[in-house]
Amino acid sequence: MTEAQIPGPDRPRAARERLIVALDFQDADAALAMVDRLGEEVTWYKVGMELFYAEGGQLLHALRGRGKRVFLDLKLHDIPNTMAMAVRSLSRLPVELCTLHIPAGSEALRACAAEVRRIAETRGPAIGLLGVTRLTSLSPPDVSDPWRDVVSLAGQAMACGIYGWIAPAAAAPLLRGAHGPCPALVCPGIRLPEGAKQDQVTVGTPEEAVRGGADWIVVGRPVTRAEDPSAAAREIVRRLV
Repeated sequence: MTEAQIPGPDRPRAARERLIVALDFQDADAALAMVDRLGEEVTWYKVGMELFYAEGGQLLHALRGRGKRVFLDLKLHDIPNTMAMAVRSLSRLPVELCTLHIPAGSEALRACAAEVRRIAETRGPAIGLLGVTRLTSLSPPDVSDPWRDVVSLAGQAMACGIYGWIAPAAAAPLLRGAHGPCPALVCPGIRLPEGAKQDQVTVGTPEEAVRGGADWIVVGRPVTRAEDPSAAAREIVRRLV
């Protein structure tokens, strides 16, 4: 299946479009206050389980109303029919990217991919599905070959027609070398070189991610907890050029 046949948003061209800021807040008021503070500096936002479960679709509509684009990070993992029907339900919300766990299995991945193709054919733009290869909080299962599992899972997702991958920046060159440029790649756990790892095991810099072939990067606390979030966002974007 070619890239053009897999539903999902256009890959970013400008540096500012590559930055996704994670809204790791407990309620909509705090999240939207940060969005308003960042203003035109940020286009894409990631909404994870904590915030989505607290606020639901209303928050996503509020983001869209501000002209923002939504990456919903729910990491779907269940039986094939349940996952596909979850994708169907989420497609009614203003969501452009959504995550699922690749270890849910090929049958589940194919069911979700078929659902987004059906949506694209019957109702217009569909969600771009991103397969999670390994969480950045986890250590490699085999330290002698630390990215073997990531490369293997990425290949499984690609074969099932999934739009792209979630993977650490350090794995990006290996993924591109093994599987080529077509699947979209989102790298989380991004920090500036002087930043702390916090609760992440695997982190990367903006420059490392882009050199490796990332389309988007996800940055949370280095922006949202900075003294000047707008300045922090501008500095990260500067490093993506």
